Amino acid sequence: MFNKPKIAIQDFDYHLPDNKIAYTPAPNRADSKLLVWDGNITNESNYAHIANFIPSNASLLFNNSKVIAARILFEKINTENNSTNIEIFCLEPSENYTPVLLAMQATHKVEWNCLVGGAKKWKETILTKEVTINEKTFNFYAKKLNQEDGKFLIEFSWDQTQITFSEILTHIGNIPLPPYIQRETSEEDKDRYQTTYAIEEGSVAAPTAGLHFSKEVFESLNAKNIIQKYLTLHVGAGTFMPVKATTIDEHNMHAEFIEVDIDLIQYLFKHTQQETKGLKDINKCPVIAVGTTSLRTIESLYWMGVKAFLYMQETNKHIAQQDLNLGQWEAYELAAYQLPVHESMNALTNWLNGNKTNKLIAKTQLMVTPGYHFKICDALVTNFHQPKSTLLLIIAAITGDNWKTIYEHALNNSYRFLSYGDGCLLWIKK
Repeated sequence: MFNKPKIAIQDFDYHLPDNKIAYTPAPNRADSKLLVWDGNITNESNYAHIANFIPSNASLLFNNSKVIAARILFEKINTENNSTNIEIFCLEPSENYTPVLLAMQATHKVEWNCLVGGAKKWKETILTKEVTINEKTFNFYAKKLNQEDGKFLIEFSWDQTQITFSEILTHIGNIPLPPYIQRETSEEDKDRYQTTYAIEEGSVAAPTAGLHFSKEVFESLNAKNIIQKYLTLHVGAGTFMPVKATTIDEHNMHAEFIEVDIDLIQYLFKHTQQETKGLKDINKCPVIAVGTTSLRTIESLYWMGVKAFLYMQETNKHIAQQDLNLGQWEAYELAAYQLPVHESMNALTNWLNGNKTNKLIAKTQLMVTPGYHFKICDALVTNFHQPKSTLLLIIAAITGDNWKTIYEHALNNSYRFLSYGDGCLLWIKK
């Protein structure tokens, strides 16, 4: 019987002065400072030299999700000829339009779960906005379908069927900066609040650990034969949600879509199979997650593989796709099954082949807390996170109470915090 961890969130609080928060990016991506921890703080440098602290043949796993211009403003003119704005913030598509790629490529209409700023001012059934794309002018509509728990199900529609929702957002939407950055989005933000390798549209917040990786940094990684692999986790607005519960077992972790190609799963299979056979030293060829989103994705892969393996063992059938989705505490419930990583990856490969697809698309709610045992990830590159956040719990799962020493050092040595701030490379002790 699994008991949820009753960890007091108050134990993960610290004082973060306003002047330590980075409200704008560093002049250059790789200028951001880098702290290296391996049981102790071993080095301090910047991202331009991160390759110096990573062994050759290591694997860096990057989240290639792209931030979408998810904030849409509709202007209303009242009877006194005064204008007011209603802002619709697209969070994730409805089940009818998932995965995210389907929603972004939709033509004519699409449904999204949204937050609405100025919702009380929205009296009409439908809001209308005139849009011009490629010299074609048309009306863009927003219609409320449902409301639940402060979120709205919105149907967007338009009468130019050759134009996709992605194109519309690009023309009329705004990049959603983190809520603590209380300013308008600038032209600089449009570039710098996006990784240089972002491809897969769908995030409403950047995978910020990757913001520091410039072309020159990638060149230095290549020169040292440090392998780069890509996966996708579409970051939801829940990443900014504070933990309001007293203990973490009462917090409802948000679910996020992941997309992983079979090539990466097979790579992890071969990597861990060789380790099992003793053909290489794991300390010389580690798997390093760039960002907590990459970490949660690859750790979720392991547990999804365990689920696929167990279901096949019990039924001699492939598990249904929706049943692969990983719940908040399932990893802890499944921890009794000591399945080798390569067997887990093999089970996922067999599942993909059985379903005649080369891409795993699923949802994860995995919550990593102190006491979690990492299965695939050997190190994490990440920024400095907000007090009392689920992201800080991941840091504590890696470093134990040392997170306090690390953060105190960063605060006392002019490190910049949060999304546009500096970062660290943390090695996981297994």
